[in-house]
Amino acid sequence: MEKRYNGRMLATEIIMIVVSLLFLAPFYFLIVNSVKPFGEIMSDSASWPKVFQWDNYTRAWELTRFPEAFVNSFIITVISVALVGLISCMGAYRMVRSNTLFNRIFFFTLIAAMVVPFQSIMMPLLRVVNELGVNNSKTGLIMTYLGLGAPMALFLFHGFIKSIPLEIEEAATVDGSTRIGVFFRIVLPMLKPMLMTVIVLNCLWVWNDYLLPSLILQNPEMRTIPLATFAFFGQYTKQWDLALPALVLGITPIIVFFLFLQRYIVEGIAAGSVKG
Repeated sequence: MEKRYNGRMLATEIIMIVVSLLFLAPFYFLIVNSVKPFGEIMSDSASWPKVFQWDNYTRAWELTRFPEAFVNSFIITVISVALVGLISCMGAYRMVRSNTLFNRIFFFTLIAAMVVPFQSIMMPLLRVVNELGVNNSKTGLIMTYLGLGAPMALFLFHGFIKSIPLEIEEAATVDGSTRIGVFFRIVLPMLKPMLMTVIVLNCLWVWNDYLLPSLILQNPEMRTIPLATFAFFGQYTKQWDLALPALVLGITPIIVFFLFLQRYIVEGIAAGSVKG
């Protein structure tokens, strides 16, 4: 039986449209002001540009050395997210299928680490990075992202793997498959919704992160897009006519990536809520 369109549904739609416009308002200010001269941004940031100054993007591209910053961000994001996804799903599979006392304690220790504020471990973390000799390097930053991102990813995989019938794996073992073969041929394809969810969420985090790169990377040649963009914000001056185009250039790739894979987030959350 079809639901009749009534006043309550109309009010709900109006409220959702207003809320959507509120969330989209920052994007309007960002894009509109990215093509304005500095003086016009300061005098009237909400108005439509009187003259579109596309040269802002050219200057921002050159001053941030955007291709170099893009490559740095891309390498760090891809390797970090790949390691977080692979190691977390393999670790979760081992913990679920080998439910020993040690694995249970280790799992709850990782979960407990999720509630620890990053500010409380920031200085000890930097000391560890220095002691390992990986400070001011992509390797040190990737290792840090792996350590900070693995607990949440492992928690998500842990609940999902428990819903996978053990009989499927036993049948593959009887057919001659090894434990590694069972994982990569049977379990990993079934983890695709949750794996894609972990990949998307961690990509958004690593790509847009400013704090960790600013703490670990001191070499200007290694700076990521957020670090390159922050160069326009000085102590006494803020070059909004260059910073805003740089922000647009920086967020465009990750927005396209998110829109392309957002359906996997919905699938992963739905699968986890039903199966987990």
